[in-house]
Amino acid sequence: MLPGNSPVVILKEGTQRDSGKKATQNNIAAAKAIAEAVRSTLGPKGMDKMLVDSMGDVIITNDGVTILKEVEVQHPAAKMIVEIAKTQDSECGDGTTTAVILAGELLKNAEELMDKGVHPTAISNGYRRASNESLELLDKISRKVDRNDTKTLKSIAITSMTGKSSEANADFLADLTVNSIKAVAEKIDKRVEVDRSNIKIQKKNGGSIADTEQVSGIIMDKEPVHTDMPRNVNKAKVALIDAPLEIKKTEIESKIQINDPSQIQAFLDQEESSIKKMVDTIVKSGANVLICQKGIDDLAQHFLAKNNIMAIRRAKKSDIDALSKATGGRVISNIDSMTKKDLGFAGLVEVRKIGDDDMTFVTECKNPKAVSILVRAGSEHVADEIERNLDDAIGVVSLVFKDGKIVTGGGAAEIELALKLRKFAPRVGGREQMAIEAFANAIEVVPSTLAENAGLDVIDTLMGLRKSHTKKGRNQHAGLDAFTGKVVNMQSRNVVEPLRVKTQAVSSATDVATMILRIDDVIASKQPEGPEPDGSDGMSPMGPGMM
Repeated sequence: MLPGNSPVVILKEGTQRDSGKKATQNNIAAAKAIAEAVRSTLGPKGMDKMLVDSMGDVIITNDGVTILKEVEVQHPAAKMIVEIAKTQDSECGDGTTTAVILAGELLKNAEELMDKGVHPTAISNGYRRASNESLELLDKISRKVDRNDTKTLKSIAITSMTGKSSEANADFLADLTVNSIKAVAEKIDKRVEVDRSNIKIQKKNGGSIADTEQVSGIIMDKEPVHTDMPRNVNKAKVALIDAPLEIKKTEIESKIQINDPSQIQAFLDQEESSIKKMVDTIVKSGANVLICQKGIDDLAQHFLAKNNIMAIRRAKKSDIDALSKATGGRVISNIDSMTKKDLGFAGLVEVRKIGDDDMTFVTECKNPKAVSILVRAGSEHVADEIERNLDDAIGVVSLVFKDGKIVTGGGAAEIELALKLRKFAPRVGGREQMAIEAFANAIEVVPSTLAENAGLDVIDTLMGLRKSHTKKGRNQHAGLDAFTGKVVNMQSRNVVEPLRVKTQAVSSATDVATMILRIDDVIASKQPEGPEPDGSDGMSPMGPGMM
């Protein structure tokens, strides 16, 4: 402000502004809080979190992305950390906790360097060089796996489930996972693609986890619309329709004026004739099972039942698409143009009573490119967690199917990576060398957290791992057995993970850490009137009930 002049107001009244070191510290504190929230869930001895939402619904899980999605995160930097968990989940299906705690550790180590006078830009540059080097090193220490190597594929699924609710039945569930992925894998040119959405997971309370089964087809939580319809159809010819079997309503406002009582009957006869014509087209095509995405008129139900056709209405679009892939049928939008060629085939369509509900099973398909897994469990919470565990396992096995590369788990890959980065750092020199060394220390957060969660001494464990990786006759597959607390060869124990889980975690964590480090000014608009639910100022790292 110049002497004698009035102050120049640039920002709107009520706007909060944090600049320089204060802004950076605030952002790093938020990121570290998020990392701490999920840190205890990592590894075979990881613990679960109970999340209770505002409606009183309970979720019990140790899946990192589920925890972060359910928690109401308010701090903008914390939201950035949540985003990398979501990206990791959509890209890989697993490794979300690893990505988040790595980002938190990178920022924690960066803060220590900044306190020593290292500029954030130098740290960011060093981190990026370390990240690029890490991706190359990971590729070198990875090994190829054949898509027909069922034993290794099972090991990947079991590693993903270790330390989760499904661990006791991991061997059985891993079999279901591998068989499902082999069924839906498609060769496109020279690539093998696996669309995870083609494996449909259906949950039903009752029974035990051991009652979970895989179906070569689709399971729908639906039943036939009419009591007189068959509940069991062999050699089914399936018609998939996304148009309603009802009288179409006009798109413009209209009214029908009837002056003579006899016209009422003529009008009703015309309606009946239109619906009968639709049903006749379906009958003529040879279909004996009809699955409709929209509604089916009562009269249409009657005619379909008379022709011994099983009909299901209001099926989900995802179910219709999956049925199309499973049965080979085309989804029909115009019933009038429907022919025999549009129909799909299923060896058996039957209604089974699962628990208290009827469910329709479309099975024995010739070459199903969509399959289902029916999850059974004693309670809703367990069934939900088994579904999440299966989703993670499907994600990691499908990655190996696509990429064909794996690395050793149990912290072995991280220790090997950290040691090689420390050798690489002096070749760079300058302040970036300090950042690369800080990156190497951050990478070791994975084995140190595994040790911490298993109740082991972190320093002794890290020293033991480093010794195994550097001594004469070194073993680059040496990792931590969280159950015995010993350093063992993780490759011989079949503890393996997809390469992409590691590379995605490293690149995502680096991206978000460098972005947060480069922020030196946070300008926040005035918050809406009224207190926050937890009485905070709207900038706390977590929502209510977590911190």
